[in-house]
Amino acid sequence: MLAEGSPWFQWWVLGLLGLCIGSFLNVVVHRLPQMLERRWLLDAAFQLGDAGGLQRATGVGAVQAQRWVDLAEQLGKNLEASPDLGLAKPRSRCPQCGHVLAWHENVPLLGWLRLGGRCSACKGRISVRYPIVELVTGALFAVMAWRFGPQPVALLWCGFAAILLAASLIDWDTTLLPDDITLPLLWAGLFAAWMGWTLPVTDALLGAMVGYLSLWSVYWLFKLATGKEGMGYGDFKLLAALGAWLGATMILPIVLGASALGAVVGIGMKLSGALREGRFVPFGPFLAGGGLVVVLAGAPRVLGWMGWA
Repeated sequence: MLAEGSPWFQWWVLGLLGLCIGSFLNVVVHRLPQMLERRWLLDAAFQLGDAGGLQRATGVGAVQAQRWVDLAEQLGKNLEASPDLGLAKPRSRCPQCGHVLAWHENVPLLGWLRLGGRCSACKGRISVRYPIVELVTGALFAVMAWRFGPQPVALLWCGFAAILLAASLIDWDTTLLPDDITLPLLWAGLFAAWMGWTLPVTDALLGAMVGYLSLWSVYWLFKLATGKEGMGYGDFKLLAALGAWLGATMILPIVLGASALGAVVGIGMKLSGALREGRFVPFGPFLAGGGLVVVLAGAPRVLGWMGWA
């Protein structure tokens, strides 16, 4: 059993582990949205297969409803006949030519450097984001080891950081915060508190409630005032998860910091033309960043910044 002070929890060991986890996160960020889209389409095909339900919900006639049923049935068959798609299958491959990566091409960071950032088969460019994600994950793991010391709880916070990074990248790419990520993070935070690894469990429960209801209230006030949706439900769940890990007192600092940074980034992107018309800057990455700042700075220091100490 790994004990406190074990060499396995040294910063450089967890940093190397982070490089490997970062390689896996690249897979999660790329494939999970595709997996979810396939699942949603299968669910839609199933729902559209109910001719009676279609008639009741839309008021169309039997002939039109049957046409939709036939289309839904064909959609379902096409989706079920599609190749398996998961986090483990198929093996990693070049998105341009389909070349399956050899094991040595998949080595975190070194594989990309050895290939010179190009596919060994078609010589197409491999995005620099892949090694950057690996490096950032490795750095986060090493910093968590420095912050909490060489003890098992550091590994817990490494997992927290990895999940936040994956959620941020998915939200940035798709403006979606999947329940498959936010809800496990929420329940993990409550479980960790119940086990006595983080906060008192009552603080974690209150943090989750305050986190969710605060953004939920802002969402509905904004919608009632403007008729528009200012954020998604995934943001509520992410902040609830952060509350479960960090407590209710950290909710306001996280939201204020995320709002300020998000506004600066959004204005900068708008002025530079990087933000296309009709698009918006997702809030999730900034909430996640605020959560990480709180973890690394520590609650007492954050309270001091707010003038609450």
